[in-house]
Amino acid sequence: MTNNFKVKLGDGGFGVVYKGKLSDDSLVAIKILNASKKNGEEFMNEVASISKTSHINVVTLRGFSLEGSKRALIYEFMANGSLDKLIYRKGLETVTPLSWDIICQIAKGIARGLEYLHVGCNTRILHFDIKPHNILLDDKFCPKISDFGLAKLYPRNESIISMSDARGTMGYVAPEMWSRHLGGVSHKSDVYSYGMMLLEMVGGRKNINVEANSTSEIYFPHWVYKRLELGNDLKIEEDMTPEENEIAKRLTIVGLWCIQTFPNDRPTMSRVIDMLEANMNSLEIPPKPLLSSPTTSLPESSIY
Repeated sequence: MTNNFKVKLGDGGFGVVYKGKLSDDSLVAIKILNASKKNGEEFMNEVASISKTSHINVVTLRGFSLEGSKRALIYEFMANGSLDKLIYRKGLETVTPLSWDIICQIAKGIARGLEYLHVGCNTRILHFDIKPHNILLDDKFCPKISDFGLAKLYPRNESIISMSDARGTMGYVAPEMWSRHLGGVSHKSDVYSYGMMLLEMVGGRKNINVEANSTSEIYFPHWVYKRLELGNDLKIEEDMTPEENEIAKRLTIVGLWCIQTFPNDRPTMSRVIDMLEANMNSLEIPPKPLLSSPTTSLPESSIY
């Protein structure tokens, strides 16, 4: 399928992804999983979770391979790769490769995909690793949620789930995953991760910049909240039109609601979709999140 692993598409904490082709000439992405110390738990999570889904904003699993300790997952091919490759500005580059209209459509698509996972399946699915690296884009920039290695399935009639350990990627993990006195772990934990990702999409940079000197550069949500509080335009880019600035402001307000410290203060994904499509004048600026000064020495790699 991969022509002896000729074309590498990317890699992550769980394995390396290669481009492949099936016998019907359709393109696929094949993830070869790393050797696991958890007896293939990530593999089973991925197959069990994604095989229960069918949604335009969730990546399709075409098949899998299990041969001894060798495990592979076969996905539909996504021509534009992962979102992280298109949103982070580098060096002196100030213009994002994606238009603000497309960024807004991507944000809505991810929200619809998460809403489906939370309330649209017979078994509720919590992803626990929502971040730009795990959002794939097809040739029309339609976003699809991928990488269900940390996912958790639980009955729809349960709102709080029992967790024995924190899981996710540093910078996107909800506070209650670390400190349970803030609230129980639930679908609102995914909402927090979505909000952090949304702010990165707006800012064109990681929220936590460990190489920055000033506090505002270290934690982007701090800076952007202050701008909103003062009633200033965000001006993420110097030449933004009023329409583009409104999109950036809308996404920022929704993102700040999603990263509220206490889970009960965050919206559901259904409410997020409403906010993304509502009249701008109806959106209230949220309270400043209490936990808004993360440690700058935290690594960016997965903690699971």
